[in-house]
Amino acid sequence: MSLVRPEDWVPQGIEELEDRAWEALRETDRSVCVTAGAGAGKTEFLAQKASYLLQTGLCPAPKRILAISFKRDAAETLSARVRKRCPEGQARRFVSLTFDAFAKGLVDQFRMAVPALYRPPANYEIAFPTNDALNDFLRRAGIHNINTQQLTRTIAGVRIGDPNQNVPENLRSAFEEYWNDQLNGQPTAYLTFPMINRLAEYLVRANPRIHAAIRMTYPVIFLDEFQDTQRAQFELLTSAFDKDHNTFTAVGDDKQRIMGWAGAMPNGFEVYTQEFDARPISLLLNWRSHTDLVAIQHIVAQSIDPNVEHAVARGEKAVDGDVCAIWDFGSEEEEIKGLAGWISEQVDDGVPAHELAVLVRNHPERLEKELGPALAELGVPLRNVARNVGSIAIQDLLAEELSEILLPLLRLGAEKRNPAAWASAQEQLRRLEALSLDDDLGLQRSAARTEALVKSIRAYIASHDPEASNVVGAVALLIEEIGETVIRRATPSYTRNADFARVAEGFKLLLSECLGDADSWSEALDRFEGRNQVPLMTIHKSKGMEFHTIVFFGLDSNSWWSLTPNRPEEMNSFFVALTRAKQRAFFTNCSDRGGRIAWLENLLGAHVPRIASEDIA
Repeated sequence: MSLVRPEDWVPQGIEELEDRAWEALRETDRSVCVTAGAGAGKTEFLAQKASYLLQTGLCPAPKRILAISFKRDAAETLSARVRKRCPEGQARRFVSLTFDAFAKGLVDQFRMAVPALYRPPANYEIAFPTNDALNDFLRRAGIHNINTQQLTRTIAGVRIGDPNQNVPENLRSAFEEYWNDQLNGQPTAYLTFPMINRLAEYLVRANPRIHAAIRMTYPVIFLDEFQDTQRAQFELLTSAFDKDHNTFTAVGDDKQRIMGWAGAMPNGFEVYTQEFDARPISLLLNWRSHTDLVAIQHIVAQSIDPNVEHAVARGEKAVDGDVCAIWDFGSEEEEIKGLAGWISEQVDDGVPAHELAVLVRNHPERLEKELGPALAELGVPLRNVARNVGSIAIQDLLAEELSEILLPLLRLGAEKRNPAAWASAQEQLRRLEALSLDDDLGLQRSAARTEALVKSIRAYIASHDPEASNVVGAVALLIEEIGETVIRRATPSYTRNADFARVAEGFKLLLSECLGDADSWSEALDRFEGRNQVPLMTIHKSKGMEFHTIVFFGLDSNSWWSLTPNRPEEMNSFFVALTRAKQRAFFTNCSDRGGRIAWLENLLGAHVPRIASEDIA
C-alpha cells in the first residue's frame, strides 16, 4: 500500500483546515492539548490527523492508533469518518472505542491475571446499581459509618493491589466487602464500569508484559471530549501509557464539561498537559453555526469563561426570521399543541423531521407521553432515543457493531437497488474476515459471499410479510450465515455471550416495533434508523450531535431551578444545548409550569426575544 510524503499530504474529504488545526495535526513529536469550542470540528480534526498519520506512515504498520471517546455513537462516528478517508487496510489500524469498552476489553482478555480476590468469572454481568441498591448493600453488610456517595467514590477511587495508597480503614473494608458481595454474594457475579476500570488499571500497572504490549501496539492515542475524563479513567491512561513511548492528542472544551456529577476532573486539561508535556493549541472556527447563532453562543460562553476567544462562524445561514427566541405559552396544553403544530409546519416546509430535535433537561419519557400523541395526530412521529429496548438504549443500539453489520444486508434484502448499502455490506464482511485489499482471491470470495447473503435474505423477505413475528427469523438467518463466531471474534465487545445476546435482543425488539404497522420492510428499516422522526433526548444525550433546529422544551425556573451563574456545570449544560443547532435554537416557556429565569433573559438581551405563542412563525 503506497504512502504519501508528509509534506505532500492534503486533507481528505474536506476543502480546508484552519491554520491552528494544521499545527495540531502536524505535531507528532509530542502530545497535543487541543481546546476547541462547539462546532469547531473536533471529530473531523481527529479523523484528519488519523488519516495523516496512517497515510504518511508516521504510524507505521502494524502499529495502531487508539481513539477513546465517552459515547458509543461518538466512537462509531469517528471510526466511520476514518474509514471514508483511508484505504481499508490503513483504516483497520484505527481502533475507536469508548473508555468503558477499552477497559472491558482488557479485563475480558486478561481476566486470569487478576488476583483471585477480585477475579470475575467469565460470565459476569454489568451492573448499574441504584442508590437504593447501594443502601441495601450497606444495610446487609452492617456498615453504618459511610454513606452511598462515599461508597461510590471509594469503589471508583481505590486502586487494586496498591499498598501505598492511603485509604482510611473503614473505606478500605467497605471496598473489599463490596467486591466480595458483587462477585460471590449472589448466583450471578456483577461488575460496574468503575470496577472494570479499576481491574483494567491493575492489569496494566501490575503486569509488565501486558503493559508493554499495549504501549507498543498503540504508539498514538486520541482522547475525545477530554473535559469529561474522570480521575480513575486518567489513572488507567497513565498506567497504560507514558510520554516516552506514546503521544496523545486530547481534544475538548471546558465550557462543555457536563459530567462533573460523575467525577470528571475539574482541572483535567491542566493535569493532562503537565503529565504528558502537551503542547496547547486552540481552534477558533465554528463550522456548524452561522454568524448570528455564534454571536448568541459567545454571550453564554463569556459568562462561563470571560477570557474565551470569539469563535469565527463558518456555517451558512439558510433561514429567515428569528434564529433564537423564547416562546411564551400560557398553559402546558397550549405548549404541547403549539410545539407540535410548529414542528408539523416545518416538516411540511421541507425540513426533515430528524433534523428537528427536541431537548429536555431530564425525564424525556414524560414529554414523550404528551408530545408523541400530539405529533402523531399531525402525521409526524416522535422518537425518544434514550428509551431502552430490552436492556440497551436506542441511541446506543444504532451505534453497535452488530447493527452496522445487519442493517445494510437487510436493506439489500428489502430494496432492489441500494449502492450505499451494498458498499457498506461488503466493507463489513471484509472487516469481519480481516481481508486485505491486496488479497484479490479473498476479495472475490468475499464478494461472492455478500451476493449469497443478499440472495438469502432477499428470498426470506420476499416470502415473509413485514410483520413483527418475522424479525427473529430474518436476524437468525443473517447471523447464522455470517457466523456468530466470526462476528464475535472480530468484535472485542462481544467476547462474552451476555454482551452479544443483549445487543442481538435489542436489535430484534426495535425492528419488531418498527414493523408494527409498516407497509414494507424498507419503511420499517427507515424507522429503525430514525429517518423522518423527531428525535427527543436529554442534553447529555445530545452531546456531540447537531441538528438543523433544536427546540429546548421548558426554559423555566421549575425545570431549570439549578441554572444559576454560580453553578458552572448547569451553565455548561445550557451552553451544550444551545450549540447543537446549525440554523436555529428555540426555547419554550410555560407560565403554568414555572416562572422566568430573569437573569438569563437579561444576559441574552435583545438577541433572544420573547415571543407570545400566537406570534410564533
